[in-house]
Amino acid sequence: MITKFLGKLKAILFKSGVTSEIEVKKPVAKTKKKSVKASKGSKSKTKKEDPKKLIEALKAIPGVGAKSAEAFYKAGYKTPKSIKSAKDEDLLAIPGVGINLVKKLKNS
Repeated sequence: MITKFLGKLKAILFKSGVTSEIEVKKPVAKTKKKSVKASKGSKSKTKKEDPKKLIEALKAIPGVGAKSAEAFYKAGYKTPKSIKSAKDEDLLAIPGVGINLVKKLKNS
């Protein structure tokens, strides 16, 4: 009884689902690619200038050196405020960041 039900379910899903999904995905993918290309062009200009300045700003935090500043930047923390407001667990997940650094950051 279950096998008959599963067989009917497969037939229904594979007959109607596959063709409609393919038709829907093609136009959506084309429009997303266009918008992504336009935004990448504008972002790439700012990315060349910003990382050095942002890493320097992170180095200004007491206890943060060059390596940990780069690690924070690569992990997505671009400002000192974002680091100070982050959870301890999230900061400890960053390679090169230990419990002592996290304590310094929270106390300052």
